[in-house]
Amino acid sequence: MDTLWQYQFRIILLGDSTVGKSSLLKRFTDGVYSDVADPTVGVDFYARSLDIEPGVKIKLQLWDTAGQERFRSITTSYYRNSVGGLLVFDLTNRKTFDHVREWHREVREHILPHHMVYILIGHKSDLSRDRKVTRDEAEQLAAELGIRYVETSAKCNSNVERAFELLTRDIYELMKMGEIATRDGWDGVKSGLTAKVLYPAEEEADREKSCNC
Repeated sequence: MDTLWQYQFRIILLGDSTVGKSSLLKRFTDGVYSDVADPTVGVDFYARSLDIEPGVKIKLQLWDTAGQERFRSITTSYYRNSVGGLLVFDLTNRKTFDHVREWHREVREHILPHHMVYILIGHKSDLSRDRKVTRDEAEQLAAELGIRYVETSAKCNSNVERAFELLTRDIYELMKMGEIATRDGWDGVKSGLTAKVLYPAEEEADREKSCNC
């Protein structure tokens, strides 16, 4: 039985085959790493919860998409029902970095008129000698896309937790501002049985002032 959660966010991992999306998810959800990984066929599913603030538990539905072109018709059906996306590239493979814009553009076309919250992930940061993409280049791309950039290593367990937590917090903050809301027929965000009532910041401050307890 699931631990009670206030909200469920559906997150999708995007990027070319072999960038390490499955490794990131297995490290984040199971705390394990393997040098040998079978290619994802279609879509794989993972789940984990995060305590984002006192009294607020977010359940993450995590979807690992295949990077190969032949599976693209399958994976695109998952875009529209996701609220967050990790755009992952391999720091040791220049082509995977060059394809990030294509992944970003493809997702945007499929989810219009809605939008998705993204983080750009430069993976395999432990392979510093084989690096083909500089941090400055990656940060510049992230700035152009208007998103955060984080470098990770599933092998060394570096920044994996931080990447997923940052994305979760960004989505939650947008919910508090009223820019993201639960909607019928959309699985991006769902409310749990113990959903916390979110108020805009000014309203929340007024409520605290008027509280007599």
